[in-house]
Amino acid sequence: MAQVHRRAGTGNGGEALDVYEYAYLAGGEQRVLESAIIALVERGTLSLRAGRLRTVDAEQPPHPVERAVIAACPRSKRVEEVFEDLRHREEIDALVHRLVHLGLVRDWRRRPTRAGRRQLAAAVSQGTLPAYVLEGAAALAPGPVRAGLSGPHTLPDGLGRTLRRMGKALEDDSDTTSGGYGGGGDGGGGGGD
Repeated sequence: MAQVHRRAGTGNGGEALDVYEYAYLAGGEQRVLESAIIALVERGTLSLRAGRLRTVDAEQPPHPVERAVIAACPRSKRVEEVFEDLRHREEIDALVHRLVHLGLVRDWRRRPTRAGRRQLAAAVSQGTLPAYVLEGAAALAPGPVRAGLSGPHTLPDGLGRTLRRMGKALEDDSDTTSGGYGGGGDGGGGGGD
């Protein structure tokens, strides 16, 4: 694969956008981080197994977002922790600031403007972007990278798993129907006269 930080097209006024800027236009901060992780795994710089990222190669990539991802996981680290560590980092903020300056993202909402959506659509029609930039981990073939990025990692170790199993057991018990008397009663008669 070619270097993913290449400039894929031009923005307003002839400004070239890189793949991570397009990733931001396609899916925000989360997509930028997913794209950087996927690119680094494809190049063999990172390893992603069982929802954990680990630096494999000492390569220092030229793109600041990729360097931030590598710096966030010097040892084996859960994907969620890496995402949490990288949220609102200066590398991501600089990327967003540039898109705001170009008029492709609204400053206050951090959402693409009409010009940003047009710019992304033009790049999509040219076919210059990797599929994961547009669709995230869903564009990947089933495997450890896709599972590591899109799989549910919300289940904590230890007590959380036990509580979840207990909840499932309780759900199974409550699904039974009562086969006998349904309750209710009859009030009997009142006295007469």
